[in-house]
Amino acid sequence: MIIQANEIKKRGVSIFDKLLQKADELIISVRGKHKYVVLDIDRYNEIRKKELDIAYLEAMKDIKEGKYKELSAKEHISELINEL
Repeated sequence: MIIQANEIKKRGVSIFDKLLQKADELIISVRGKHKYVVLDIDRYNEIRKKELDIAYLEAMKDIKEGKYKELSAKEHISELINEL
């Protein structure tokens, strides 16, 4: 569901409760461009958990394939400084 930013200015954030009962997410359009997404906190937490699960699986895959390196803390800090 898409809502215009001006509608939020008129009606306030209380409009989100009503609209989120009809849709899983709201897209806020600013000057005709989709700019923000509003989610119920439970849905946000569900999505975030899935993102973290995927990141974990990718890290485990990298470890299994040997795509990592072991460094001391000093070596790691040195690499970070060199990246900056």
